[in-house]
Amino acid sequence: MPDDLTVRLARPDDVRALVALAAETFPDACPPGLSAEAIAEHVARELDDAHFASWVAGRYGEPAAPAVVLVAEAGDRLVGYALLVRARPADPAQLDGLLGSGYPHAASVELSKIYALASARGTGATATLMTAALEAAAELLDGQAVWLGTNGQNVRAQTFYRKHGFAEVGRRRYVVGGEPQDDVVMARAVGARQA
Repeated sequence: MPDDLTVRLARPDDVRALVALAAETFPDACPPGLSAEAIAEHVARELDDAHFASWVAGRYGEPAAPAVVLVAEAGDRLVGYALLVRARPADPAQLDGLLGSGYPHAASVELSKIYALASARGTGATATLMTAALEAAAELLDGQAVWLGTNGQNVRAQTFYRKHGFAEVGRRRYVVGGEPQDDVVMARAVGARQA
């Protein structure tokens, strides 16, 4: 981990840097066959100033659900970010195998986004950001389970998530710039040990 790395809650004055960071990191998570136009459309529509300002203010969607944005900062530069929101998967039963059918799905937290600059990968920065995100899920959002979706072709990301205690619980369709993608849905209990 870089000596000067810190993870903190994002502030309103981070919004412009977060938008730039999202534009740089989102394409890395996309499958090779996805068009540059679809990626650019998704970034422009979903990762803009208005979205990040709302998320940093602690709101996600309408009606507003609680959201938390964390940033990983090395010196005076943002090298990664994570967005968590109180949300359940489109198919809440995907969490049943992990937590049992009596689990209160409303208490689940989506790790909607976790991205780092390519130059920060392998330094421990992303692992530190993930640890902080899992702590935030438990403490700030009072979540009992954390779930995420990642592109089915993104083996690197899936390997990283498994190292942090996530297991595959299902599949979903995710649209990027009008092009449907097949995602893997992964989840873990908040208190679960990392592998």
